[in-house]
Amino acid sequence: MTELSDTRADESPSTGGRWAAGEDPAKRKQILDGARRVFMKLGFDAASMNDVTREAGVSKGTLYVYFANKEELFTAMMESERAAFVASVRNTLKQSSDPDVALHDFGMTFVSHLTEDKVINAMRTVIGVRDRMPHLCQRFFTGPENIRTVLKDFLTSQVEAGRFEIDDIELAARQFLELCGGSFFKLRLFGDMDAPPPREEMDRVVNGAIRVFTAAYGVKKQS
Repeated sequence: MTELSDTRADESPSTGGRWAAGEDPAKRKQILDGARRVFMKLGFDAASMNDVTREAGVSKGTLYVYFANKEELFTAMMESERAAFVASVRNTLKQSSDPDVALHDFGMTFVSHLTEDKVINAMRTVIGVRDRMPHLCQRFFTGPENIRTVLKDFLTSQVEAGRFEIDDIELAARQFLELCGGSFFKLRLFGDMDAPPPREEMDRVVNGAIRVFTAAYGVKKQS
């Protein structure tokens, strides 16, 4: 396939017509998947758009139809990763009506994700480009929907259901995340822990976080 034909719109299965240039979700995902592998292997500075075209299996023309430059591509990749994780933890909190079970499953999902190699490498990359791309750090940690906002929504629903008494939902959400994370994240980020912690250790820490959190905010049952 020539570069010219590759940059034209792709066929849309939903309409039987063709996607407008740069709007085919399958092609966009193909590029982002390739970019993810490149950035995780080489880092932001060493990676090039040519590396991405080879890894993703697209032409340079197609790549630039979807993403204007490496910064835009990297930002889109990080946004995609975050959105997928946020959707995952939101679904996790809906699986059980028991708040302790829901918080446990949420905590385990959170810590498992936070200590993965790909997440640690991504965090290091984001920190490394902070001076040149401060907006990326801001969007990565404080985007409109993130792990904290998902937890805040859950805690709000639990307060309304009479299961918790919390005056400051924002503070409570931050506290629970810190309790679950323990020292795992810092140890992984700075290289003092070479691999994710064993699941039983994560379980121990998350259960401890729930005990502390419930003692502070749980509604006390009257005898």
